[in-house]
Amino acid sequence: MKLAFPTQDGETIFSHFGQARFFKVLEVKDGVVVNAELREKEVHLHHEDEPHHEHGGHHSHAMFDLLKDCEVLIAGGMGTPAFNRAQEQGLEVILTGERSIEKALQAYLQGTLHSDLRRVHAH
Repeated sequence: MKLAFPTQDGETIFSHFGQARFFKVLEVKDGVVVNAELREKEVHLHHEDEPHHEHGGHHSHAMFDLLKDCEVLIAGGMGTPAFNRAQEQGLEVILTGERSIEKALQAYLQGTLHSDLRRVHAH
């Protein structure tokens, strides 16, 4: 199973899905992380001087393309369009106030990480 976390630093969950520079993707087998990678979003690689939004269009597609092999997305918050798109893509979306990727991962694996849908915001 692969889990993705929006992050700026690879250690903490960034508070806004669409504005995070990276996704930390952890592959877990039998409760153990067997692979970890930091995937940089294309929008940040090529368009740092342009505003970027998660409302749809090219940037949104590029963000979700990075998650095609993931089953779970754990984020701090996201807009309604991104939330809907993630679910349409088949991702289990969990929105949490937990900042530590490691703590969120352990809570998820223990079945104690619960999604707070108040963290979905309308634009």
